[in-house]
Amino acid sequence: MSEPDSPVPVPVPVPDAPLPGGAVMRLVRPGDAPALLAAYRRNADHLAPTEPRRGERFATLEGQAERIAGQLREWEAGRTVPWVLDGSGVPGAHPVLGTLTFTGIVRGPLLSASVGYWVDREHTGRGLAGQALAHAVAYARDALGLHRLEAGTLLDNTASQRVLLRAGFTWYGTAPDYLHIAGAWRDHHRYQLILGEVEPRP
Repeated sequence: MSEPDSPVPVPVPVPDAPLPGGAVMRLVRPGDAPALLAAYRRNADHLAPTEPRRGERFATLEGQAERIAGQLREWEAGRTVPWVLDGSGVPGAHPVLGTLTFTGIVRGPLLSASVGYWVDREHTGRGLAGQALAHAVAYARDALGLHRLEAGTLLDNTASQRVLLRAGFTWYGTAPDYLHIAGAWRDHHRYQLILGEVEPRP
C-alpha cells in the first residue's frame, strides 16, 4: 500500500501527452473556443443520441468561452481535469478531435472521479478513445493519486462499453433513469476501475 508523504498540489499539473497517430492530449485552453465550437457543430448529429440537450448559448463562441473558463476554474480547484484531443499534428485532421474529462473528483476516503469522453465521428474506430483513456487512467493513478474511476454508458452504446472494458473497467450494475439524455431519462450501465490500494492524502 502506497503512503504519500505530502498533500496533492492544487491544481495538479497536466502535461501534454502525445498519442499514437499524432494527436496530443492536453489541458483545454481559452483559445480552444473556436475549434471546440466547430467540433461540436460538426458532430452535432453524431453526439445527439448520447448527450444532454444543450441550450442555444452552448452553440455560440461566447458559450464555449464561458464553458472553458468554468472548466479551468474547476481544474484550479482540483475538481475536474478537462482534456482536449488536439489533432493539429494529424495530417488532414481538424484541430479538435474530441475531449476527455474527469469530473466530480473527490478526495478523502473515496478518492474517485467520473470520466466521460467523445471522439469526432471521422475518427471513431481508430483507437483514439482507447489511447486517451489509457493515458487518463495512468494520470489518475500516478498524478492524482486516485483509488477509483467510474463511467456510465447508455445501454446500447456498445462502442463506448468496449473502450471501457479494454481499459480494464468492469461492469457493476445498471442505474435506472440515471441521466437526462436526448430529451428523456435514460438507464445507464455503470463501470468502474480500481486503480490500486492508495492511502488517502490530507
